[in-house]
Amino acid sequence: MTVHDSVLLNEVLESLNPDANQDFIDGTLGGGGHAEEILKRILPNGRLLGLDWDKDAVERVQVRLKKYDNNVVLINDSYIRIKKHVYENGFSSFDGILLDLGLSLDQLKASGRGFTFQQDEPLDMRYSVDNELTAAEIVNSYSQTSLETLFREYGEEGQAGAIAKAIVTKRKEETIDRTVQLVDLIKEVKGMNPWTRTNPATKVFQALRIAVNQEFDNIQSVITDAIELLNPGGRLAIITFHSLEDRIVKEYFKMESTSCICPKELPQCVCLHKARVKLVNRKPITPSDKELQDNRRSRSAKLRVVEKLDVMKLQNVTNNYKK
Repeated sequence: MTVHDSVLLNEVLESLNPDANQDFIDGTLGGGGHAEEILKRILPNGRLLGLDWDKDAVERVQVRLKKYDNNVVLINDSYIRIKKHVYENGFSSFDGILLDLGLSLDQLKASGRGFTFQQDEPLDMRYSVDNELTAAEIVNSYSQTSLETLFREYGEEGQAGAIAKAIVTKRKEETIDRTVQLVDLIKEVKGMNPWTRTNPATKVFQALRIAVNQEFDNIQSVITDAIELLNPGGRLAIITFHSLEDRIVKEYFKMESTSCICPKELPQCVCLHKARVKLVNRKPITPSDKELQDNRRSRSAKLRVVEKLDVMKLQNVTNNYKK
């Protein structure tokens, strides 16, 4: 059973507008809440391809979506290999694709892989155990400079330098391979802020998780593939929970919705870049007051949506205009 609440559920459904007999992708199944609601709307002949890098997540969703067996294909793999699974499972193109880049509550509470700083677990943080790099390896082998850069750039941690220095000093005494060791060390450096409920280790854990799973690199790759897989008029919706993730999505969507990306100082276009999508929302969609009240974890969620353009139709319009 899942304990995860799907974030921005109504907003996702409104943005993607799934309809009978359409095909969709949920590239980050999580607890399966988004997938289930999409499936309800694409029956009787629509199909959903669902992926998640976390094997446990896929197994939970298989149980949840059992009654939709004829309409769903579930895959244990990263969304970066989305095209491979599309073609292997007889799909061609889609009317909507969803990526929820947040960490599910199931992973926090039940994975045992150190995603949470609230339990004593191995310092692992891999979505898939097939991935060789762990958070413990980073903490115990990266140089002080590399750790500082990681915590500052991926976690936006203001005391990155002091924390990196403390880690390097501590690991000379003992291997840091448990979450509680790292949390205690960070608390010693930063102390506890009585004015906030946020754990002082939050940003460091976030940075380590992103690095272990190469999350930032993967985002750009999947956006390119997802747009290619959409039907004209189909939509790509991405939920982020991190300001840097949101910035990557925002900038990539901006580029893909612009017909020329040449430097402004050039007198004419030489890049030959053509817009493939249009922005559905220029500003990110954020949770309602009610959702924020019901689910505090949704507070940093941002939803951005683009719609694929009909390039052939645009070309015909352009050609007719030139005549």
